[in-house]
Amino acid sequence: MAASSGAFAQSEDGLAPPPVYKGEIRRGADGRLIAVPAKSPEVLVASGSSRPATMIVGSGEKITTISEAARLARDGEVIEIRPGDYRGQPAVWTQDNLLIRGGGARPVMLADGRSAEGKAIWVVRGGRVRIENIEFRGARVADGNGAGIRFERGDLVVQRCAFVDNENGILTANRPEMTLAVSDSEFSAAPRDDGSLHHLLYVGAIGRFVLTGNRFAQGYRGHLVKSRARESVVRNNLLVDGAGGRAAYELEFPNGGVAYVLGNVIGQSATTDNPVLVSYGAEGQRWSDNALYFAHNTLLNDAHSGNYLKVWSDKFADGVDVWAINNLYSGHGELSAPAQGRFEGNQSVARRDLLDYGGLPLRLNSFSPLRGSVRLPGQARGVDLFPPEEFRFPVGSQPAHPGSSPSPGAFQ
Repeated sequence: MAASSGAFAQSEDGLAPPPVYKGEIRRGADGRLIAVPAKSPEVLVASGSSRPATMIVGSGEKITTISEAARLARDGEVIEIRPGDYRGQPAVWTQDNLLIRGGGARPVMLADGRSAEGKAIWVVRGGRVRIENIEFRGARVADGNGAGIRFERGDLVVQRCAFVDNENGILTANRPEMTLAVSDSEFSAAPRDDGSLHHLLYVGAIGRFVLTGNRFAQGYRGHLVKSRARESVVRNNLLVDGAGGRAAYELEFPNGGVAYVLGNVIGQSATTDNPVLVSYGAEGQRWSDNALYFAHNTLLNDAHSGNYLKVWSDKFADGVDVWAINNLYSGHGELSAPAQGRFEGNQSVARRDLLDYGGLPLRLNSFSPLRGSVRLPGQARGVDLFPPEEFRFPVGSQPAHPGSSPSPGAFQ
């Protein structure tokens, strides 16, 4: 659609002036009319609709690269990325209220030797941002901290994504006003680099971190999950390093904080770089409020020795309250009572008494005397310590059904 600057105006050479382009009207795939404004022809807005504007990115579209999409995006848009491999297209997202999603088969962001600002495949420092159904591979940078996503400001939600062979899957800044929620995603294959410690997910000193229904495997010298957040909620995930994995800690809270670790499977490989599965407070106190609520987890240790949970209570001025309740553990090592707090319903089980689920010995068999043998753990700070969901293979969550009495561990 075009409009002249005046209906009868003429230029000095006697010709009508060129029309001023103001945009186009198109018909979308659903038959509805779509207005495409002149200032950003890549933005599609359904006429008369309150739905967010949508930018389509991919081969054959007006916007073909992720780098260009990030430059042109506006607050409140939906960025839909077509399936395919996107090589060497780093991006910095600074917008607010942004949804970035892969449409159909998961599009793959391949670093291919490039990075945004020398930091990551994607740098996110906007307001509220949600990223869905995207895969990030091969992040490498000069300082060894290349990330699939470097999260620097705002509130970020990551759902149904994958992070493979990155120096860090996700790496965050240290801003207490930030929040991060990650669900139904996969993190794997830390680089086999002896010169650096690469964590599959590294959360800095942010305000709140929530991790639910995710799967982690194949660390190397670094940790599967490391969180310095003021509050961490780690619920119904599978953190199992797997055969040949060489992660150090499977889960670490180096500076304490308030941590809820509920209904997870946490497994250490025979080739681990550290005999401790879960560590709390190793680097000393950062936050004024500190407590660990550790309930209904299933802990597996394939190493010849180990420590299922190590709490560095001596590094906290007032000690630290630890509740370890209804956990199920199998393999070599001990789950010891904390210096202060609650310790009840924790049970050791032989591998032969566990049924395979997803190729791992996770569920108590139907004849186990441990079935229905524990009491509900109650609440802490208003949070129910019995997780309402359990991990679902290959990734995700499903409702937990405890029956009249719950069983120890992550599966009912």
